[in-house]
Amino acid sequence: MATLNSVRGLKQCYHSEAAFRQEVWAACVLIPLGVWLGRTGVERVLLAGSVLFVMIVELLNTAIEVVVDRIGHERHHLSGFAKDLGSSAVLLALLLAAITWLLVLADRLGLA
Repeated sequence: MATLNSVRGLKQCYHSEAAFRQEVWAACVLIPLGVWLGRTGVERVLLAGSVLFVMIVELLNTAIEVVVDRIGHERHHLSGFAKDLGSSAVLLALLLAAITWLLVLADRLGLA
């Protein structure tokens, strides 16, 4: 049952969130590329895992937004603060993924 709920959540997020759709399609390219480009298991996990981490944080951000919207649509500074924090978490996850890819690829190209 838990697996079905998880799959339903992924489907709902994919259909309702453009950012998650973009991340899914990017992951379809970047995860196989990361597995192929990584020299070691650690590099492969770093490259693929950083992409999955972005998706995980996006799911949590969406969950925060949905709960805040469920509580009420009136403007409240704490509601905006919660949404901004979730968005900031996604930004940091994207930054982590970019840095991970840049460092691993720079090492691979002998630039690091």
